[in-house]
Amino acid sequence: MGIRDWPEGERPREKLLSLGAASLSDAELLAIFLRVGVKGRSAVDLARDLLSGFGGLRQLLEADRLRFCAEHGLGEAKYVQLQAVLELSRRHLASQIERGGALTSPALVRAFLASHLRHLGHEEFAALFLDTQHHVIRFESMFRGTLDSASVYPREVARRALELGAGAVIFAHNHPSGVAEPSGADRRITERLKDALGLFDIRVLDHFVVGDGDVVSFAERGWL
Repeated sequence: MGIRDWPEGERPREKLLSLGAASLSDAELLAIFLRVGVKGRSAVDLARDLLSGFGGLRQLLEADRLRFCAEHGLGEAKYVQLQAVLELSRRHLASQIERGGALTSPALVRAFLASHLRHLGHEEFAALFLDTQHHVIRFESMFRGTLDSASVYPREVARRALELGAGAVIFAHNHPSGVAEPSGADRRITERLKDALGLFDIRVLDHFVVGDGDVVSFAERGWL
């Protein structure tokens, strides 16, 4: 039986229109993205198979091109569409933060930073540069690789903040291990950055560590 033969209230598209996107399961949402199934399998059946094969929605969304395209029922066209959807989501989060101010939208800041850093297989250190009213000027990746006191340069961060006319900064970096708990090195780096930027009256508002399923805030820990 194809999806068109299902009761109307159980079809993913109709269900979304009547109850909203949040009411759909991961498989139902993915089925709408896929649009069609494969021979003998509806789009929902295919979506369930894919989620099982990849190990979950996040793993599917973050799969590299070769892994994604190798699956029956996917391919390069679907990969391109998915990457466009993910980038639209990131830009939507960024526009919401820009409109409201970073400090008035802490949950959005967390979601934005996680969307940019959580999936990376390497450590990456980024900065959200803000004006004096705490509106976003720019988000930039600053350093990548093994992050320690020798690989993060406060002088470079301060120079960039001055170029952009920033009055405050929010830092973020990821832990590819998936564990968001800050290390001693993370705390030392933050102190060095805070001291360097303080010379120019640029405030460090927070430093987020992005893990697999969590984002830890230095400010919430009382470390800033």
